[in-house]
Amino acid sequence: MRVPHNSMIVVADGAKALFFRNEGDGEHPNLVVERKDEQDNPPDREQSTDAPGRSFASFSPGRSAYEETDFHQLEEDRFAASTAELLNRRALEGDFESLVIVAPPRTLGELRKHLHKETEKRITAEIPKTLTGHPVPEIEKILIAE
Repeated sequence: MRVPHNSMIVVADGAKALFFRNEGDGEHPNLVVERKDEQDNPPDREQSTDAPGRSFASFSPGRSAYEETDFHQLEEDRFAASTAELLNRRALEGDFESLVIVAPPRTLGELRKHLHKETEKRITAEIPKTLTGHPVPEIEKILIAE
């Protein structure tokens, strides 16, 4: 894949977002970190306080449990939404013309829900992978290979 010069590249998951700028050319990207956002999101078992509630049917003796809320996933979704809001603001300010988003499929879907039309117009590629733990040279190689 060719990554145009001065493109914005976002490598994100539900807990970390890395914002890069391509200082190289389309054939040989040189990703420079502009911003790094992280959140501390403990596992759901540390965020939940009780077992799921119960409901009683008024017409029979049966009971059923409510679905348990996954607080960890809710926080990951909120983090993806805040990443999308930052991208929207920067797109509306004209900060970038080309955007590449690299994120796991679930995070990518959550990001898409919150992207402004102006931001969507600037997307040149979406890569459904988890690369937040990879070093920058490896991310550059994976972008070229896509």
